[in-house]
Amino acid sequence: MAAERVPAYLCDGVRTPFGRYGGALSAVRTDDLAALPLRALQQRNPGVDWSCIDDVYYGCANQAGEDNRNVARMAALLAGLPENVPACTLNACAVPASTRRSRPPARLRAEPAIW
Repeated sequence: MAAERVPAYLCDGVRTPFGRYGGALSAVRTDDLAALPLRALQQRNPGVDWSCIDDVYYGCANQAGEDNRNVARMAALLAGLPENVPACTLNACAVPASTRRSRPPARLRAEPAIW
């Protein structure tokens, strides 16, 4: 039996600034920087029940050393999202652009959201 499709909506989005090696952002931890837009989304959308989020996806390039972990998960926790909200980091260097664009929408189609 096929699962009933439930509409899912992306209602807002923000991003971090671009940085470069040794630039102005080099002293900022990746997960601290990544938490900023998540906090901004929470402030801009106070009516959202943030415990109902199905996934947080983050792209991160050139992960190494301390940054070589699940940046999305750490950012979600640092931004104050509930522990039950899963998060996934997509390595922007290792994953083709087509996969980075298609994985979250495919997940939306595959797993009906509970609202």
